[in-house]
Formats: sequence, C-alpha cells, structure tokens
Amino acid sequence: MSRLPIIVGFGGVNPAGRLSFNHAYRRMVIDVLGSAEQARTYRSLAALMNISDDPDDEATRAYINAHTLIRRIEGFDPDAVLVQGKAKMQSCDDAPLSFVMAKRQLPKHIPANWQVDAVDEKRVRVTASSDLEVLLPDTRSSRVTSAGQLPTGYDPGATYPSRNHPRGLQLAVVGASDALRSSGLDLDLLKQMVAPDQFAVYSGSAMGQLDPEGYGGMMQNPLVGKRPTSKNAALGLSEMPGDFVNAYVLGSVGDTAGIIGACATFLYNVKRGADEIRAGNKRIVLAGNSEAPILPEVIEAYRVMGALAEDEALMALDGCSDGPDNRRACRPFSDNCGFTVAEAGAFAVLMDDELAMELGAKTLCSVGGVYVNADGYKKSIPGPGIGNYITMAKAMSVTRAILGDESLRTRTHVLAHGTGTPQNRVTESEILNEMAKLYGIESWPVAAIKAYVGHSMAPAGGDQLGAALGTWEHGWLPGITTIDHIAEDVHQSHLNFAINHLELGATNIDAALVNSKGFGGNNATGVFLSPDVTEQMLRRKWGAATMLDYQRRCQAVSETAAAYDESMSSGGVEPLYQFGEGVVEGSDLTLDTQALHIPGFAIPIDLALENPFPDMTSDPDDS
Repeated sequence: MSRLPIIVGFGGVNPAGRLSFNHAYRRMVIDVLGSAEQARTYRSLAALMNISDDPDDEATRAYINAHTLIRRIEGFDPDAVLVQGKAKMQSCDDAPLSFVMAKRQLPKHIPANWQVDAVDEKRVRVTASSDLEVLLPDTRSSRVTSAGQLPTGYDPGATYPSRNHPRGLQLAVVGASDALRSSGLDLDLLKQMVAPDQFAVYSGSAMGQLDPEGYGGMMQNPLVGKRPTSKNAALGLSEMPGDFVNAYVLGSVGDTAGIIGACATFLYNVKRGADEIRAGNKRIVLAGNSEAPILPEVIEAYRVMGALAEDEALMALDGCSDGPDNRRACRPFSDNCGFTVAEAGAFAVLMDDELAMELGAKTLCSVGGVYVNADGYKKSIPGPGIGNYITMAKAMSVTRAILGDESLRTRTHVLAHGTGTPQNRVTESEILNEMAKLYGIESWPVAAIKAYVGHSMAPAGGDQLGAALGTWEHGWLPGITTIDHIAEDVHQSHLNFAINHLELGATNIDAALVNSKGFGGNNATGVFLSPDVTEQMLRRKWGAATMLDYQRRCQAVSETAAAYDESMSSGGVEPLYQFGEGVVEGSDLTLDTQALHIPGFAIPIDLALENPFPDMTSDPDDS
C-alpha cells in the first residue's frame, strides 16, 4: 500500500514570531483577523520578546508591530560597522620612524628594518628605517540597513545553556524542539513505537555558521589579534544544525544528512524525508533548517554582488532623500532593487500515515511531492535557467493527478520565491504565468511572504510553508503589502498577485505549491495537500471506523499540543536540550547477528537484512 508523508508538527521562529500554531502567519495578516486572534498573536509575541507590559495595550502593540518583520538592523550598528583601513606610516624630516609599544606585543618575527631597544621591563622602543604599513581601526556606514530580524528582545541562546553556540545552531535547537512539541507527541513515546533506524533528521544551513562563534572566528581571529577556538571550525559546518538536533534534542541514531541547495535547501530536505517515508525506509523524519546571516560581512558580500536592496536605491524608488523605508525594503514583483537578508529556523515533523493514525497525530498537511531540478548549462552561476520550469511542471502535474484538473485550476495557490530582485520578478513571474496558462488556470493566486520576513536562505521554504499552514487555518492569503503596483515587466496574464490580503476561505484550498529558486541553479517546488484533503485520503485508505478511532486519539494529542502552546504564550518553555545526558556507550548495546538493541528504544534495529542484489549474486549456501 502507498505511504502518505504527513506533517504532524511544525515550528521554529522567524521575524514574524513563532512558527508553531501559526503565530508567525497571524502576525503577517494581523490587520484582517478578529479581535480574539489578534490578542492571541500579540500575547504570543509579547512572551517571545520578553515584554512584561499588557499585550492588549495599544502602545505595547505598536511596539511589537515596530519590532517584528523587516526593519532597520538592530543586531549591529549599521552606521558604525567596524573595519580596518590600510595605511603607510612615514618618517618626518628624514628622521627615523620611532614609537614605543608593549614588549609582549612584538611580532614573533621582527622585521628586518626594525631596531628594538628596551625602555623598561615591559616596553620597547622600535625604530624603523623605512616606511611602515599598518592597519588602523575604523568604522563605515553600511549601505544596507534593512534586515528580517527575529523579534526584538528574543534571544534563542538565552532559552537553554547555549555555551557560546553560533546563533544558527541556537535556532536549530529551539526550532526542532518547537516543531516536535507542537505535535503533541512525547519523544519517549515515539522511541517506544519506532525502531532507532526508522528515525531520520535532514537539516543544515546553506551558508554555515558565519558569526564569530563559527567560521567567522576561524577566519578572522588570527587577523585581529585573537586565536581561533577549538569550536570555530566544527560548529561552522553546514550540516551542524542537524548534528545538534541529533545529539541534543532527539538523541537520534537514525539516518542523518544536511542536503544543501542554496535558497531551496528547506525543500531539498523535506523531499528527502518524504521520499524515504514513501519508500518505507523511514517512519519519522525531522526536516528543516536554520540560518543566521545578519552579519556585516555577509551583507556587504551580497551587496557588492548587486543582490541587496541598498538604502540609496530604495530612496530613489520612493523619490525621497530623508532615509529609506526599511519596512518596505523587500518589494516582490513590483519596482524593486534587491532582496533583504533575514534569519530564521523552520522545522517540520513528518511521519507515515499508518503511524500518524496509530498515534492520533494531528494532520497539518501532507506532502504530495517535491521536485528538484538544476538549470543545465548557464551563462553565469547566479543567472536564471530552465530548471524551475521543470519543477513547476512536475508539481502541477502531480497535483492534477492527485486532485483532478478542476481542483488544480480553482483550488490551489502558489507561495512564490519572490525575493524582491528585478531579475526574480521577471523570471519567476514568467515561469508561473506560463505554467498557469499551460494548465488552464485563469487567475492563479500568488503570495510572496518575503515582503514580511525577508530572505532567510536555507529556511526560506519553511517560511513559505508556514504561510500555507496559516492560510488553511484562517483562509487569508498574505498580500504583498509592501507594494502598491505590479511592475510593467512582470508576467501576470494568468496570475493574481495579491497586493492586499486575499480571502480564499479555509475550506476552499486543496493544495499549496511552494516554489524556491536557489543561487547556482537549485530549483525546487513542493506540493502540500491541505488538512481536509489529507483526511479525505486517509478515510479512503483506512475506512470510516478506523478514522473515527483516529479522531478520538487525536483529541488527547491535540490537547497536549494546545497546553504546550499556552505555556509558550504565557512566558515560554525551555527547549528540549540534553547535553551529556543519556549518552550510550558501545558496552551498553545488546548485540546478536539478528538484532541490535539500544537502551531507550523499545524496538531493536533489525540486522536480518536481505540480499539487495539476488539476481546478481549466487546463494552463499550453494557454495
């Protein structure tokens, strides 16, 4: 029988807030929500941001609004970015260049043109016979001052003993924990239900951890008079978010991988998880990513590529000279000038439908398919190609095969990559428009939520999926509210770019297509089936009686999940984090040739493996 990959938990945090239970989604569409949902959202954000003031107070709400989503950079002073300037020091009046310095600061290898004389026990006088090249500390103003930052006041590292972890790894710990707890399922219960090798974690970061606790320290410390630490190289690795989830959140010994595909990384990892579940190789998969690239060096690197929305260009678009509108820095499918860097962590818990039914797991959605294709030969690595045509065509074709032609044409929408660059607005709109035309869609609703949260690189597809989950609950497709028109070069004859929030109706959406176009030709499109469609599919497979039993079990699981959500909105719960606890040594294992028993897991790993190549090898017994 076919196995349906179901998403039963979803969590993390991005500039709009906590992803679990659609809190971040509601922040994006808060102006069209009822008073009760608005209050719920502000209460959640106040807890996340460590705000003690009444979240129902208008001044508090105004503060929360101003300190979420894309805004002026707060993590460092964009008007005083530290740099070093190269200078040549020359002597005056033909006299030798002389200066006094601490003896302990002398270089190990004294330059040949230096004469060193003691001043006292601690100081020396250096006389240089020729010019001296030096680096002088300085500051510069960043030409980019906008970013999609986590809500002000939220420090993921303060929620658990983070021990100088890079920020991206902090986001992995809190995101994976949030996703798992949002499912309402206890980790120990899962370890009783599933063999250790039927768990999997697919997670990573597109860029690695580049802050001073990761690769940043490894590369920069020797040049600024510091030493790299023993952790810099290890914690900077791109797959480290998954390693942290295995080692400190789940205690998993199952399959693990960090599948990297630039801005399509989230969908790459979901694809691996869904494919493994469909094949019957895995029963539970945690897939997701974290990224924390809001650093002066990263922003400057993307800026010199011409990829970011610079302040001067934003002001030119608005015809003003008194500063950029940071809030509207990202303007997908309108007249725009570049994307906006963001940070986030987004994780999904997937399991096969049989296990979900048995456990009474919540059905957030299911994965109809994820398709990945490269661009082929390219004129330049960052340039667009044809790969996204292939991924979109496959995704739409499988949607039609699962749901039918009418559903594809009238009951789906697309979460566009929508970066806010001039090139993306043309190329992606052309692809979406041509695909809509090909499949007979007259006015396909298109959202571009990077307008709110910016571009978080690896987790970007998770940000988009979070918007889809929220739309299924509340019925509103987030509008591209940072724009007031669609650019003239955007293809839109068969598309409906929602500038204002678009009410689709919670029960009128059968599937959402999440599209990602990554740097280098990493294209991915995912098909996610609505909770209603998923339950209809389960009913057809398992029957009405089994579904009734499932719904009874689901009640208790949903109550557990809701209790966790309430606790988080009332002041926070520490993430799942076990450092040095429950460590299993080789001597703790119970071994035989048929099974491997691991403490903490009720079901052993099956070692009675069949020959995978029976038609190519002889029977060992025949020899």
